[in-house]
Amino acid sequence: MNVRVVRPGELGEREIEAWRELRAKAGGPANPFMEPEFTRAVAEVRPRSRVAVWWEDGEPVGFFPYEKGLLGGGRAIGFGVSDSQGAVLRSGLRPSARALLRSCGLAVWQFDNLEDGQPVFEGAATESFASPVIDVGEGYAAYEALLRVQSPKFLRTTLAKERKLGRQGDGEVRFVFDERDPAALRTLMAWKSAQYRRTGRGDRFAQEWISALVRRLHTLRTPGCSGVLSVLYVGERPVAAHFGLRSRTVLSCWFPAYDPEFAKYSPGLVLHLRMAEAAAAAGIGMLDLGRGAAEYKDALKTGELTVHEGAVVRPGVPGAVHWLRREPPLRVHRFVRTRPALAARGRAALNALARLRGHR
Repeated sequence: MNVRVVRPGELGEREIEAWRELRAKAGGPANPFMEPEFTRAVAEVRPRSRVAVWWEDGEPVGFFPYEKGLLGGGRAIGFGVSDSQGAVLRSGLRPSARALLRSCGLAVWQFDNLEDGQPVFEGAATESFASPVIDVGEGYAAYEALLRVQSPKFLRTTLAKERKLGRQGDGEVRFVFDERDPAALRTLMAWKSAQYRRTGRGDRFAQEWISALVRRLHTLRTPGCSGVLSVLYVGERPVAAHFGLRSRTVLSCWFPAYDPEFAKYSPGLVLHLRMAEAAAAAGIGMLDLGRGAAEYKDALKTGELTVHEGAVVRPGVPGAVHWLRREPPLRVHRFVRTRPALAARGRAALNALARLRGHR
């Protein structure tokens, strides 16, 4: 068996098909972030993207996508925006994590959304997080019936707001599951940037590689990974939108936002219900809401997946340097996050800072 490291754009059709087949045989959720098309899209905006390919008897049997930084630093492909990460390996192929890094010329490999069931990286995670999901495998009617039992007030209130939006808006409420208009995507990105600034968070869309990646993925159409822009309109005016990725069976939720002018109607919640309905009609069985706590996720979810954060570090000076640069701020972040009162004060401080910046 040998390992060859290539740029994602150098993967041939034979390798791409082998990657897809390995994912199909894995048996877990078909998350589009784990498909070769996502890796290739990231490589178009992140030129240091690479893929290690395992070959056995002339056949590709494993893939490990990553981004290579300076001094042997490495990260999961799309680190910071990818919601599912890891290696794609044939059953029974289990290199050691350190051997894998050595093959890639890495001293360290960081991940923040490692999917469950990645035995190569067993023991490398420092934290695990719930990723809420909506199961619509039995159809939307079954899901809504579950919500009537699980979150009756939430469902009743959201549907009432949807009706009120239709009565008081400037036209009929309508929903487009797969909007192709680039102008609608620009509107969503502007809303999301404003939301980041309003809440004191870093604006992801101020990073050109993320904006470029989203624009590229909006045009992508493959069975395993396609960009889906969903928009809730009142007449011709968009009031809420979401951009995510879908495979045949999973819609991975990514960037939701809405027009603050319509906030009292909770258009984002209405949008998510319509997305669940349209996804079920399209044969999608699961909506992955992504890592992170939020009240709307608690109200919508039917279950949870688990993702992991951490790093693999090879012994030696480069690995130790990366560990020292990474670990102290992460420990501070974990300390705050695991103390709700302190985390709430931190969020309040960020919001106050954002308001002050807005008045300048």
